[in-house]
Amino acid sequence: MNRETLTQILERYRRGEADLAATLGELKDFPSAHLGGYAQLDLHRELRTGHPEVVYCAGKTPEQVHGIIERMLKGKSAILATRADATHWEAVKHHSPVLVHDPISRTIVRRRPQPTETHQNYIAVVAAGTSDMPVAEEAAITAEVFGNRVERVYDVGVAGLHRLLNRLEVVQKARAIVAVAGMEGALPSVLGGLVDRPIIAVPTSIGYGASFGGLAALLAMLNSCAPGVTVVNIDNGFGAGCAASNINRL
Repeated sequence: MNRETLTQILERYRRGEADLAATLGELKDFPSAHLGGYAQLDLHRELRTGHPEVVYCAGKTPEQVHGIIERMLKGKSAILATRADATHWEAVKHHSPVLVHDPISRTIVRRRPQPTETHQNYIAVVAAGTSDMPVAEEAAITAEVFGNRVERVYDVGVAGLHRLLNRLEVVQKARAIVAVAGMEGALPSVLGGLVDRPIIAVPTSIGYGASFGGLAALLAMLNSCAPGVTVVNIDNGFGAGCAASNINRL
């Protein structure tokens, strides 16, 4: 339930096109829908926050994801499911032809209709290496599903800094920047000294043994000497994409 849908329901009642019983029927699951004791869909979230509820698939059975997506398809909001594997996709792919599964970002989405005019403001998602792409794409797709224009700048890590400098103008003009890096996690600090935009740093679990599954990158980003760098959790591309979307909407 988004603002547009709720407005349409109330307008139909105001104009006398729907009686009270019909209007209450449309609102019966508002603000939440209860699904068989395993989930309560927050149908009020988009009205409160501007972003619809997102399904985190890891830990959920294919049957549970099936039930959740099936109910979400009854509404008009964008749909985003993260950390979806092949079994989750197999369970839901026949629900609607507009559902799309991206195995790299591990997402299942139903996007909003694309606006006719191109947004001038955009988010830059910058990834240090190709191995960081799953997390970077989770951030990028999250931001896109939430209605933002996204520019991707990938494989520009500090092992070859000239690659970043070749794309720096795109990054500098962004409204917000998501910087994704594993290994030693240096990319956000480099960007922090080159741009005047908010930077959301995402450490990834990419790296050899002493990276400790992303902990080394996380600590490096938290200890960055560059001002204006904010850090989310390891591999949390969704959280970074959501935060960047909030900044871009200001």
